[in-house]
Amino acid sequence: MFLKNVALLAATLTFTFVVPLAAQNALPPSQTVLDLSALDKTVDPCVDFYTYSCGGWMKNNPVPPDQSNWGTYGKLQDENLAQLRTILEEAANSNSGKGTVTQKIGDYYASCMDEAAIDKLGASPLSPELKRIADLPSKSAIAEYLATSQYPTAIFGGGSLFTFRSTQDFKDSTQEIAETDQGGLGLPDRDYYTKDDAKSEELRKAYVAHVQKIFELLGDKPEQASAEAATVLRIETELAKGQMTRVDRRDPKKLYHKMTVAELNKLSPLFSWKVYLDKSGLASVSSLNVVTPDYVRVMNATLDKESLPDWKTYLRWHAAHNAATNLSSAFDKETFNFYGKTLRGQEQLPPRWKRCSNDVDSDLGEALGQAYVARYFSPEAKQAALKMVKEIEASMQNEIQALPWMGAATKQQALAKLHGIANKVGYPDQWRDYSALEISRGDEMGNTQRAAWFEFRRQLAKIGKPVDHAEWTMTPPTVNAYYDPQKNDINFPAGILQPPLFSAKSDAAPNYGNTGGTMGHELTHAFDDEGSQFDEKGNLRNWWTEADRKAFEERAKCVVDQYSGYTIVDDIKINGKLTNGEDLADLGGTLLAYLAWKEDTKDQKLDPVDDLTPPQRFFIGYGQSWCTNEREENKRLRATVDPHSPEKYRANGVVSNMPEFREAFHCKAGQPMVRETACRVW
Repeated sequence: MFLKNVALLAATLTFTFVVPLAAQNALPPSQTVLDLSALDKTVDPCVDFYTYSCGGWMKNNPVPPDQSNWGTYGKLQDENLAQLRTILEEAANSNSGKGTVTQKIGDYYASCMDEAAIDKLGASPLSPELKRIADLPSKSAIAEYLATSQYPTAIFGGGSLFTFRSTQDFKDSTQEIAETDQGGLGLPDRDYYTKDDAKSEELRKAYVAHVQKIFELLGDKPEQASAEAATVLRIETELAKGQMTRVDRRDPKKLYHKMTVAELNKLSPLFSWKVYLDKSGLASVSSLNVVTPDYVRVMNATLDKESLPDWKTYLRWHAAHNAATNLSSAFDKETFNFYGKTLRGQEQLPPRWKRCSNDVDSDLGEALGQAYVARYFSPEAKQAALKMVKEIEASMQNEIQALPWMGAATKQQALAKLHGIANKVGYPDQWRDYSALEISRGDEMGNTQRAAWFEFRRQLAKIGKPVDHAEWTMTPPTVNAYYDPQKNDINFPAGILQPPLFSAKSDAAPNYGNTGGTMGHELTHAFDDEGSQFDEKGNLRNWWTEADRKAFEERAKCVVDQYSGYTIVDDIKINGKLTNGEDLADLGGTLLAYLAWKEDTKDQKLDPVDDLTPPQRFFIGYGQSWCTNEREENKRLRATVDPHSPEKYRANGVVSNMPEFREAFHCKAGQPMVRETACRVW
């Protein structure tokens, strides 16, 4: 996947550019991709291309108080939220009939926005859940509780000890199977519990203080809450020790352990998987993928080691944690103080309309997406985007055929995979049916719970059925994109196909550099260190000869070594093994976009614009896609959890490997943007 901001990932589109040059120069700023005011021409592009491209932008775009970072993609996402707000306010004020899409998104939004009513309820919406936890008669009863809790946390990995979901079978990509995975932590990653440096210890202390405050908001005395917070940290630390690292999780072969339910029970006999499956409506499931067997063993040992009262404390915390943003403002603000302010450096809680708009997009994304697409994304834009994707795929075909390090047999397999890729642009062909989801005005907590259960049941209903290749993972308004190696498709939501990332009325060169680079990025993911392990059908299968795989890994290691030398903040370096897939996609994708642009414009006379040559405009378009300011706290968080390199290195790291960039800006050997030994894979 491809993330422009921290969260979990990019896209582009093109048109036939026939706008006269004079008209291009007179375009309003909202219709241009190349932003001349963003440049800092005091910087030599051959020394620091990122600052040359973005120095002016960074000076004029400080991080807003409610953001942890602020870039061109984040800014567009913010603008999209304002558009969603308009749609949602209109829906909330409409008189649409019960059960309509407009009624559901309008009532959900109106309920979320009624802060006075939510505050009046305090923590009371959580009372039934807390009573269920208090009444647990034994540790063996935890399985039934997790299968029937107020929130189906198993799908999200909140306080459920594990995640549980449907997934595409790695070895039979036509089928959906059940899957369980590690989970159950309140901090962002296992490393937050296992590292012993001063900053990690400081963050753990802040986390314990936060957990204590949540217990106090539930009504516990400070002394009791303090002891309870220590219990939570102890249990979560034990669970964290059994979890796989993010680097290990980049190898799909390590994530596939299909076994029977009986075999799973042997791994954790103290947790009744039969009860969990029965109560989840999955009594007929006989086998599943256990992503992390070691974690299941550790979970079992921790169940044995910790007392029932301590497990109740753990479950109470996670119940409150999962519900906090739907409870009174005291819970909401305390949650922000830790997860927003301490971990990410945000100064202010985002305004409620932003949070509520995001919530509707999260829970009813394809209902809200229908209105968004109708208003902001034309059929012509969809067709234009598909055109550009196909041009970039043609460039990839030419590159594969010409690769000097890959043999004929592997090339044949690579081309089969390329030709098997499906391109999904804008929005789904068929909208998700929300008719079974009840949304009631004035029931904020109930709406979120029912929406969570609706999604959980939708996921579980897929188990044992053929894979739905039409399904999307992202919602239409999302400013992001992704490649799915199991479905072998690339997905570009309508939200990312907007100015200033792309404009049909703008010059072709920066369009290809910006959104074209993103399309090439997603395409290259099919052939990165992870994607290259799946075949054209989405099965985990080695389609390489031994010699060709070795040649690929040697070239990929060049990229690992390059990015591992870059500093994120203080003495923290990029984890080049964690970011390798994204770095490979950046490098390959930019080259593919450049080749596609050259082919698309080969019969056109291309003149300089504002003293910038067409190739320079291409690369500046790419560089400006990464313009970002970021808080130090967020940089530290991303260093641990984000498989994407910081934006500066996504720009400089790529162009320093490209002779096309060197030629465009007349860079000389020895300058920082000219690597002595350039990396190139695809």
